[in-house]
Amino acid sequence: MAYNLTSEGFDVLCAEDGVSGLALINQHQPDLVILDLMLPEMDGLTICQKVRATPAIAETAIIMLTAQSEESDIVLGLGIGADDYMAKPFSTKELIARIKARFRQEQSLALPDKSIININGLSIDSNKYKVNFEQSPIKLTATEFKLLHYLAKHPGQVFSREQIINNAYGNDAVVVDRNIDVHVRGIRKKIGEQHHFIETVRGIGYSFVESKPHGEVNRV
Repeated sequence: MAYNLTSEGFDVLCAEDGVSGLALINQHQPDLVILDLMLPEMDGLTICQKVRATPAIAETAIIMLTAQSEESDIVLGLGIGADDYMAKPFSTKELIARIKARFRQEQSLALPDKSIININGLSIDSNKYKVNFEQSPIKLTATEFKLLHYLAKHPGQVFSREQIINNAYGNDAVVVDRNIDVHVRGIRKKIGEQHHFIETVRGIGYSFVESKPHGEVNRV
């Protein structure tokens, strides 16, 4: 894998166990981490949690590799902060394509955008790629930021999961339909469960609301 990534022009650092891997991440602060769940010394889930809890590296993109394709394992990985996952065995070409898509996504977030969305104490600054709620910073992953920013640009509109993927991430999408729910839960948890800016519309998808309602709405 390292050879193939290097051949594509990436600078690659490798670690044989979780402890040395986490040390490399802290020391070099890479743009992206490919993280195997089954590592000696320290497993991938623990590493992911530690990365997200460390301010200097908290926004590092993480793609998880797992031999376990059960939905519960995938949800757990995404729930603690992974941006994407791939189940083994996987295609190296697909992995490289996802990595390139992730970098394009990061670059698009860095493009100049004069608009700053301010709604009920929530501020989304796409220039600086920052989110604040009631003047406190909210640390979102790149995937979470794009999802929240897209919905907030269209308050009151209801979008299906497929529409969110196509419009928020476009051709560079590395998100699948069932992962949207996990990322929404992550956003809600980080902002505060009592402040539901993102409303679940059963049977359809999600909507950004300005009145911060609680619970779910059944719209047929």
